[in-house]
Amino acid sequence: MSNRARDALEISVEVLEHGLGLPLPERATPGSSGVDLRAAVSGDLVVEPGARVAVPTGIRVGIPAGFEWQVRPRSGLALETGMTVLNSPGTIDSDYRGEVRVILINLGTAKVRISRGMRIAQAVLARVHDMEMAVTDTGLPETDRGDGGFGHTGS
Repeated sequence: MSNRARDALEISVEVLEHGLGLPLPERATPGSSGVDLRAAVSGDLVVEPGARVAVPTGIRVGIPAGFEWQVRPRSGLALETGMTVLNSPGTIDSDYRGEVRVILINLGTAKVRISRGMRIAQAVLARVHDMEMAVTDTGLPETDRGDGGFGHTGS
């Protein structure tokens, strides 16, 4: 048994009516970091260049407390068509119980056709740590970078 199988967390999935018949989110290969999310559309959805859409997946999920699903682009789809996740990575919080939808944008030069069952994004389970903000009167610890921002480390 692999470490991945022993360490697996169970994600509850509710399949909505328009998601019936589609595969559950799954890894494309044993080494894949994320599970593929599929379009639960009834017919083809055509996305014009520059347009953005919220594509339904036909599922609701129960992400465990202390985790999030990070919704990320599929590299092949992005390379081939220019279609990407607009708010990458999108976040599905542990307390969200609505349908998982993926905000896509067509950054390419041609229309992109999204069909039922098409793999449109991937979701990676990531740990979220609790944090507290603490105001300091003494300033922040110094670093070599300091306040160097955009482009500071070169191109």
